Amino acid sequence: METTAWNSMYAAMHAEQDRRPVNGATLRRVAGFARPHRRRLLWFSAVSILVAVLAVATPLLAGRVVDAITRAAAPSAVVVLASVIAVVALAEAGFGLFQRRLSATIGEGLIFDLRTAVYDHVQTMPVAFFSRTRTGALVSRLNNDVIGAQRAFSDTFAGLVSNVVMLVLALVAMLALSWQITVLALVLLPVFLLPARRIGARLAGLQREKAGHNAAMGNRMTERFSAPGATLIKLFGSPRRESAEFAARAGRVRDIGVRSAMVQETFYVTLVLVSALALALIYGLGGVFALNGHLQAGTVVALAMLVTRLYAPLTALANARVELMSAMVSFERVFEVLDLPPLIREAPDARDVPPGPLDVEFDGVSFGYPAADRVSLASLEEVAVLDPRAGSTVLDDVSFTVRAGQTVALVGASGAGKSTIAALVPRLYDVDAGSVRVGGVDVRDLGAESLRGAVGVVTQDGHLFHDTVRANLTLGAPDATDEQLWAALRRARLDRLVVALPDGLDTVVGERGYRFSGGERQRMTIARVLLAQPRVVILDEATAHLDSTSEAAVSQALTEALHGRTALVIAHRLSTVRQADAILVVDDGRIVESGTHDELLDLAGRYARLYRTQFDDPETVAA
Repeated sequence: METTAWNSMYAAMHAEQDRRPVNGATLRRVAGFARPHRRRLLWFSAVSILVAVLAVATPLLAGRVVDAITRAAAPSAVVVLASVIAVVALAEAGFGLFQRRLSATIGEGLIFDLRTAVYDHVQTMPVAFFSRTRTGALVSRLNNDVIGAQRAFSDTFAGLVSNVVMLVLALVAMLALSWQITVLALVLLPVFLLPARRIGARLAGLQREKAGHNAAMGNRMTERFSAPGATLIKLFGSPRRESAEFAARAGRVRDIGVRSAMVQETFYVTLVLVSALALALIYGLGGVFALNGHLQAGTVVALAMLVTRLYAPLTALANARVELMSAMVSFERVFEVLDLPPLIREAPDARDVPPGPLDVEFDGVSFGYPAADRVSLASLEEVAVLDPRAGSTVLDDVSFTVRAGQTVALVGASGAGKSTIAALVPRLYDVDAGSVRVGGVDVRDLGAESLRGAVGVVTQDGHLFHDTVRANLTLGAPDATDEQLWAALRRARLDRLVVALPDGLDTVVGERGYRFSGGERQRMTIARVLLAQPRVVILDEATAHLDSTSEAAVSQALTEALHGRTALVIAHRLSTVRQADAILVVDDGRIVESGTHDELLDLAGRYARLYRTQFDDPETVAA
C-alpha cells in the first residue's frame, strides 16, 4: 500500500502538466520507434502476465495455510503449502528481475534510438539554426525529453500490462471469496484516489516553481562561472550583490523544499491511514463472518492480502492516461526537432569535388539570411512566435573568380558582406540566386563530406573544444599520425609550445582553449587546416584581434597554410593583403572595386581611403 501511495502521488503531480488528448499520429510514430524492439516487448508482456499471476497466487496460498492450521491438518500439508509459497516467491523474484532487465533494455534502447536520431538530425541543421537556438533548450531535448519519452515503455507500458492482469485476477479471486467484502473494499477507493489528485496538483505547482528557480540559478552560475563572466563580475560587479541575489533564489528553493516535504508526508500518512482502514474493514467484517461460520479464517487472510493487489493496479490504471500523456508530450517535443527540415540538403546524386587544383567562382550571387521560421523552433528560442520575416539582402549580384593557386583578398567596412561571401563557399548557407562553384561544380551539387575535405576555414575566434591538442587537431584528419601532427605544429610555429605542455599532444586545452593565448589558438586552427590539407583555404579575419607579436607568428603560419593553395582572405588590416594576387572591395553587398594593391591605390577610390585611414591614423579601425 505504501508503494501505491507514492506511485499515486507521483502520477497525480504530473496530471496537471498537460491535459491534451493523445495524438494518433504521435502514437504511430512511437510505434515506429518501438518496432525494432517488438520481440523484447512480446517477451516483456508475457513475463509481466506471469509475474501478475504469481503475485495473486501468494495470498491465496497463504489463506490455504491458515485454513490448514485452523483445521489441524497434518503438518506435512502445511509444509507442502509453505514450500509452494517459497517456490512462488522465488519464481516471482526471478521473473521480476527478468522483467526489469527487459524493461531496462527496451527503455535504454529507445533512449539510444531517439538520442542518435535527434543528434544526427541536428548535425544537418544550418549555422543559422545554431545561431538562433538556445543551447540549453536543445540539450534538454536530448536529455529530459528523451528520458520522459522512455518512461512510456519502461514504466507506463510495463504497468499497463501487469496491472490489468493483476486487477482482473485479484478482483475475480476476491469476488469468489466474498463479494460483500470486495464491494465494501472498493467503496474506499475514492477516499484513496481523491487526496492524490488534490495534493498532487499542489505539489506539481511547487515543483514547477522550484524548477524555475533552479533553472534561473543554473543559468546564473553558468554565466558567472565562465571565464569571461567571472572577469566581468570582478571588474564591474559587486560580489555582495551577486551573493544576495543568488541567496534569495536559493532561499526560495529551500522554503519550497520544506513545504513539499510536509505536503508529501501529509499525503503519505493519509494514504497509509486509508490502507489501514481498508485492512481494518476486511479483518473486522471478515472476522465477524468467520466467527459466524460464513467464512474461513484463511479466506479473511487471503482477502486482506489481495486488497493490496487490488488497490495498487486500480490506482496505477487510473493514472495510466496521465502518465501516457506526459510521455507523449516528451515524444512530441522530440519529434518537433526531428520534423524541422534542414535548410541545406545534399543532392541525391551529389558528386565529389574534382581532383587537382581548384578555382572558386561566384556567378551573380544574391543572398539574404533566412527567416527564423525556416531554420528554428519557437520552443528552442524560448519565444512565443517566430519572426516570419526574412532578412534583408546581404549580397547583391556578386561575381568574381579566384583562380587555382591564387590568393584573393576581400576588404571593406564591417557589415559589408565579406564573411557572408566566405560562408557560402563551404556551403554553410545556400545562395538565393546565382551560384557558387568549386572546381567548376556548383557547391549544391557536391557531396558535403567531399566539400569539407576540399575547403578549409580559419575563423577569427580560433575556437577549440575542451579536449586534447590531438583531438582538436584531428577534427578534419582523424587518421593522422603523430608524425603528421608534429609536422603541422612545426609549420604553424607551435611545436615548441606543445612539447612544453604537461602531456604533449594529450594535454587538455581547456574550455575554448583557455590554456593558450589568442595567437596560439589561431595557430592551432591553422595547424588543423595544415593537417587536413584542403585545396581551398578561407581566412576570415584570422589576425583581426592579435597584437603585433602574435600577428607576426600567425602570419608566418598562414604563409605555410596558403602555399600552393587557392585562398580567399578576409582582411581587417590592409597591411596583411598587399601581396594578394587581387583585392576585392566589398561595400553594401557588392564588389565595388577590384585590382592589385598598387592598382587600387592609383584608382584613389574606396580602397585608397581605407588604406590612408589605417596608416595615417593607426588607432582608427576602418574594416
